[in-house]
Amino acid sequence: MTLSQQLDELLRIIENGAISTLFQPIVSGVEKNIIGYEALTRGPSNSPLHSPLTLFAAAAHFGKLTELEFLCRRSALTRFAELKLGGLLFINVTPGSLLEKNHYAGETLSIIHEVGLEPHDVVIELTEHLPINDVELLQAALQHYRSMGFSIAIDDLGAGYSSLRLWTELQPDYVKIDRHFIDSIDKDAVKREFVGSILSMAKAARAYVIAEGIERAEEFNTLSDMGVDWVQGYWLERPSAQPVLDKVLLSSKIDDVARKGILEAGLHSLVIPVDAVHQSQTVNDVLQRFQQQPSLNSLAVVDDNGTPVGTVHCHALSQTMLKPYAKELHGRKSIAQMMDREALIVDVQQSLQRVSRLLTSRARQRLEEDFIIARDDTYLGLGRVIDVLRQITELQIRQAQSANPLTLLPGNVSIQECLERILTSGLGARLCYIDLDSFKPFNDIYGYGKGDEVLLGLAQILRDLCDSDCDFVGHIGGDDFMLVLRSADWLHRLESLNQQFQQLCRKLYKQDDLASGGFEAPDRDGNWRRYPLLNLSIGVLTVPASRESGVTAKELAELASHHKHKAKRQSGFSIVESTLADAIDENPSLYAAS
Repeated sequence: MTLSQQLDELLRIIENGAISTLFQPIVSGVEKNIIGYEALTRGPSNSPLHSPLTLFAAAAHFGKLTELEFLCRRSALTRFAELKLGGLLFINVTPGSLLEKNHYAGETLSIIHEVGLEPHDVVIELTEHLPINDVELLQAALQHYRSMGFSIAIDDLGAGYSSLRLWTELQPDYVKIDRHFIDSIDKDAVKREFVGSILSMAKAARAYVIAEGIERAEEFNTLSDMGVDWVQGYWLERPSAQPVLDKVLLSSKIDDVARKGILEAGLHSLVIPVDAVHQSQTVNDVLQRFQQQPSLNSLAVVDDNGTPVGTVHCHALSQTMLKPYAKELHGRKSIAQMMDREALIVDVQQSLQRVSRLLTSRARQRLEEDFIIARDDTYLGLGRVIDVLRQITELQIRQAQSANPLTLLPGNVSIQECLERILTSGLGARLCYIDLDSFKPFNDIYGYGKGDEVLLGLAQILRDLCDSDCDFVGHIGGDDFMLVLRSADWLHRLESLNQQFQQLCRKLYKQDDLASGGFEAPDRDGNWRRYPLLNLSIGVLTVPASRESGVTAKELAELASHHKHKAKRQSGFSIVESTLADAIDENPSLYAAS
């Protein structure tokens, strides 16, 4: 296609408005809610300029970027309003177009009012493809948008020419991490470090982080664990002219893959039963409520169905209403017009750890501001940030107090809590009771220093082996460990455990013992005998996902221990596995005693 033909095609597209607008949802993983949509443009399907990259490159080359972007903006705003998608609309804008002399000043605001939207519904998303030479001029252009009520986002953070510099100088409300850093983040420690540093910077800059390009459930889970709440990508939904993803489908998708830690018990103890206010109540009514209950920091705002839609913070509302003529201007308005629409809403079943990570990484969550706790989208009460942090601290202290002094792994108190959690929550898991064969004679011959090296090395292998969000490892005492696996690839993990453990031990044996496959040591009666090299014996008890097992945490441990003894009767590395039902049948006296 010649340049002349390309120009003719571009002019035809602009003149006829021959573009299509697609929308891709941006969601909150914790709230299981659609935050908004990014509008994406495509050229005609039968055109050489169908690809957005080719289309916008041609517009930039022929000096038609402003005309094309204005066309895209009008189409996005109009379709967004027609489809009644709701939430925020992210519109891509090339910084260069804002600086062009023929930029249509004020036209965006005019279209917004024309289609029935408000500026706070729209986010200007800067997409950087070329170096920006005049940052001061760009700041002035963006300040113009901010003064009208628009928010600002930086797209593809980490991929542009100067995106980090732009972040510090433009102070955007949202930053979108380039998909390169999201792809396979569950397998890449360097990418996790990068995203972690972005979260820290965002907290300091009070900006929201959005991760783009999520294509796998594992990426979603990893980002959730790190505290990245707002995400978008093909895994959720591909860009579409008429998105079908709704709150029900989203909740189902997240529930299917979301991992829940074994020691995580939800937020029930944090619920403060404070009556919400309806979104139709007036600002004066809400002010009076705060005056009547001065201990309240916040109030939840709900709709006709009791679904939370925002919060009102006492301090922020009071500051607004102290301004001259504020009561006359705002007093009779509905509180829905002054509430915080970006309030944090979490389900009561969410784990304490995950909510804590979210709160500490959430850019605009102040310590004194409350968050909303709901059950199945129905308002339950408020939660306090300080209560979450206090419970997390208490949990860490309790685990530290019961930790094994050598390995610092959770001790018997935490193991007991873990088993009780499995039973009360109906979490399916595999209890792996791990014991070292020949450890006592090894200690006697090689010395306690070498023995401690073995235990410390094994503890580290077990830590690395676990998925920290859904597995658990504890140190019962001596050479006994408890590994609780909810990962589907549990058998592969145990085989990997054996391989890594053998590699560890090879470095500790004397060469003669290693070559002969064993060593001489006295038995309990003082008689010298030959022992094989160290091996692992593992008893595995498979507990089904049910709350009606009828056994106690103590009985679970004893049944797992019974399987460990069966494994020890086999030579070499051994795994003896059984279901809970079969184990109970094999041990009727234990079950009857309960």
